[in-house]
Amino acid sequence: MLRLNLLLLLAVMACSMYLVNTQYESRRLFTELDRAQAEARRLETEHQRLQVEKRAQATPLRVESLAREKLLMRSATPAITQYVTDDGSPVVSAITPAAVPSGGAAAGGRRQ
Repeated sequence: MLRLNLLLLLAVMACSMYLVNTQYESRRLFTELDRAQAEARRLETEHQRLQVEKRAQATPLRVESLAREKLLMRSATPAITQYVTDDGSPVVSAITPAAVPSGGAAAGGRRQ
């Protein structure tokens, strides 16, 4: 009978140690999950902020102003457009004064 009591006592002690360890792991994992969720919220907020910034940087007006200022680009007009054929030779087109906007440059960069 003493052996059975000792065996049962050892079984209860083992079960209680296992229960304590399981509760500790559960709390540790819950804390880790809470930290991961907080990090996910922070990253989502950062992502939304970056999306807003990206949309602000990609407005057509800003892109056009950067193209004009930094890349020295200009709008295409019939006066400065040069058409080519399949063999690579330029097409000579007669530009009428009505086709050129007022103050626009003629082909070749000269003013009419």
